[in-house]
Amino acid sequence: MAAAVLEAVDARAAGRPVRALRLHVGALQRLDRSVFDQAFAMIADGGVAQDATVDVVEVVVEVRCHGCAATATGPELITTCPGCAGHDLELVAGDDLVLESITLADRDAPVRAEQEVG
Repeated sequence: MAAAVLEAVDARAAGRPVRALRLHVGALQRLDRSVFDQAFAMIADGGVAQDATVDVVEVVVEVRCHGCAATATGPELITTCPGCAGHDLELVAGDDLVLESITLADRDAPVRAEQEVG
């Protein structure tokens, strides 16, 4: 996951140093933050994202029932509709991995990335 994020950052930065990046990560990605941070720091070493801070916005799981149109959210995959007990559910959110923005070291304004990663 860290390699996919770094690839997206490198593409957007176009050789310019990156100070920070912001990710939206769904609960179903099961991101272990300490493992991710360590891996990202290791592979970013010497590149444009070396020493960049990573802000992670966690996205909860959201499903919509095709039977009754109810929606439900939670930290885990929801397999039964709380409204009608049906199982015909559509995953609306929670499996996201999106690079929302990067902030370049030589500019104050973040670059809007809005790019799905991986």
